[in-house]
Amino acid sequence: MTTLLQDPPRASPAPADKPRMTVLRRVLPWILPAAAAFGALLWLDTPAPQIAVYAACFAVAVVLPGTLVLRALYGSRGNWPEDLGLGAAAGLVVQLIGWALTAATGAGLLLPIWLGLVVLLFVAVPGLRRHWRIDEPRPLPLAWSWGMSVVLLLVVLAGVTNLRTIPLPPTTFEIYQDIYYHLALVHEMARTIPFHAPQVDGETLRYHYLSDADMASASALTGISPVTVYLRLWFMPIVGTAAFVFAALARTVSGRWWAAPVAAAAVVAGRAMLANGAVMPFGSGLPVMIISPSQTYVVPLIALFTLIAVEALRGRPLRWMWAALPLLAVACAGSKSSALPPLVAGAGLAGIALLVKQRRVPWTAAGLLAAAGFGMVAGLKLFAGGGAGTLQLQLLSTLRRMPPYERTIGSGDGIELGGLVPDGVAHAGTAGRLFVAFVVLWWVVSQAPRLLGLVLRPREFDAAWWLLGGIVLAGVGAVWVFWHPSSSQIYFFAGTAPFGAMLTVCALAERADRFRAAVVGAALAAAAWAVVVPQIQGPARNNFAGWGKALAEPFLITAVAGVVAAAIAVAIWRKRALVAMPAALIAAVVGAGVAGGVSYQLASLNDPGPKARPAVAVTAGEMRAALWLGEHSGQDDLVATNVHCVPLNAEKCNARAFWVAGLSGRRMLIESWGYSDSAVAAHGKNGLAYYFQPAPDPEVYELNQRAFARGDAADIRRLRDEHGVRWLFADNRAGPVSPALARLADIRFQDGAATVYEIRPGA
Repeated sequence: MTTLLQDPPRASPAPADKPRMTVLRRVLPWILPAAAAFGALLWLDTPAPQIAVYAACFAVAVVLPGTLVLRALYGSRGNWPEDLGLGAAAGLVVQLIGWALTAATGAGLLLPIWLGLVVLLFVAVPGLRRHWRIDEPRPLPLAWSWGMSVVLLLVVLAGVTNLRTIPLPPTTFEIYQDIYYHLALVHEMARTIPFHAPQVDGETLRYHYLSDADMASASALTGISPVTVYLRLWFMPIVGTAAFVFAALARTVSGRWWAAPVAAAAVVAGRAMLANGAVMPFGSGLPVMIISPSQTYVVPLIALFTLIAVEALRGRPLRWMWAALPLLAVACAGSKSSALPPLVAGAGLAGIALLVKQRRVPWTAAGLLAAAGFGMVAGLKLFAGGGAGTLQLQLLSTLRRMPPYERTIGSGDGIELGGLVPDGVAHAGTAGRLFVAFVVLWWVVSQAPRLLGLVLRPREFDAAWWLLGGIVLAGVGAVWVFWHPSSSQIYFFAGTAPFGAMLTVCALAERADRFRAAVVGAALAAAAWAVVVPQIQGPARNNFAGWGKALAEPFLITAVAGVVAAAIAVAIWRKRALVAMPAALIAAVVGAGVAGGVSYQLASLNDPGPKARPAVAVTAGEMRAALWLGEHSGQDDLVATNVHCVPLNAEKCNARAFWVAGLSGRRMLIESWGYSDSAVAAHGKNGLAYYFQPAPDPEVYELNQRAFARGDAADIRRLRDEHGVRWLFADNRAGPVSPALARLADIRFQDGAATVYEIRPGA
């Protein structure tokens, strides 16, 4: 790992009579993934005009202003692809500033005006006009472009596998509840500050909601519905941006251009090793997922901060970027609360390493700590708090999410926090504790594509390695020492896994120069092996021996195959093979991780997906009713509904329906309260999980239920006069709906089980 970024070889100037051919060669690699993305979205039933409008908006409202601002604050990379990719990440923050101005004032036109003023500034101010061009071009090799083209095709594949099982409403389908929850937040972000939890009237929203704000901004600028933005158009551009930022980070850290597309592929497509079977280690999949837009959105932002931090620790002056870093940190904190703590740990570790090495105060590391710390403090003030912020200390708590543990000694752990370690660990005998150690070791080995770089220090001191290593170590540590009622501690690892994958590739880059043939051969062989080797399946019996055999067998087979391959190589190439063995082993781990991820996604294309359960699925008629309500009601209108539970009529209410608020985009008097602060804080009370806890305001809940079941005029008047309810969304699958409602409120829409009423002013 080098401390200096090696410039790519300069391309020879094109002959004067072949300028068009040169431009075509440079542009062609980007046409292929763009066409693939367009075709994939069409296949996913996205209207072609909306695809074009969204792409144009992303280019003009995100990439353009972000590129100009980042060049002004930080400078150019010397080539257009990296500048535009990093500019897209910076543009997300620029757009968030415009959104915040709009949310604070209620002036909807402020967002486009803000973006226009940013661009106009670079037109009107002579000193800023130079940022429209690259003064000192340092073009990257064409092979880099083709490598990134392949990476973007992997982004399209990730998009298809994430989106294909979620049809656009209205249709009878069972959509994961978090998607409805985020859809409601997207609509909430179109309102003015202060924000409220749209599912429970009057409850302050405490959440990292900036990904939802980004989708709300895109919807406002394009006129495309939030449903289509979220479920189709938003994912690929964000993940593509992340790929470019990690590619730039890998090139900076390693000094090799080819490490950039390899690292980007490991980030957007790589998985844990041998993790495609029925049993997978937690955190085995991608760090980007449609069901967690907050996790997806923070990836390019935290990577941009880390890139700037790496270059600062290596001595690059940040100039005006110092002023922007705290703002970028706030954006990271508001996107995902688990993003900044590992970065703070990494910056702290880098600072300690510099202090020991240089014997003087590492002011740059201190400045980075201050910027990230400011973001954390601001994030706690603006976004976090309440029961939703519940995080407790419990060593090895994540074992409770792992089948080998939860089906053996952890079967009686229950849902409560418990002691310093899970009950199953605390009461385990010697055999049980050895089994726990084995399961943890299995997880570590499985995650080798993300963790191997931690033990491969560069030959020369490099503060960047300490920064990145600290980030990954903090993520691993947090996931094993903290407990959360919904196991959200796993996001500490999900957020740092991309840095671990990139660090492993950079370790390979430092060792691969002398052994290119061996590295390529090992990577390809391991990739092929990862596809054909038997994956982990569940044991016939849930005991230590059965699980031990099930978990270890694929790795033992792989180890034997590796030893045989190494022996053959040594027999043929002798000493050269022995010298190349470390680099070949790293390449094999990288190849197995990427190939395993790609094969997993390709296999999922043939998977019909989960079948909707009739009792849980939302019907097409119910979706149409909710969408109609959103189109025909005022943005700030309040709705009462009898929809609360999953299934709708369950006696033990799992209060995570969320779909009325999500599809209508309207605030509810009380819909589903499963993610409310009070419910999460009460997790374990009376032996119930947080989503089974009773409604936060029993009196309001009882009034709401009586109004639908009895249709009493006094109750309807109370809803209208005391609480400001204007609309009623009744669903007879959720419970009895009184015919008397039609005498007190006007039926405005009806489809199947769902009926929308508008309360009369004088009811």
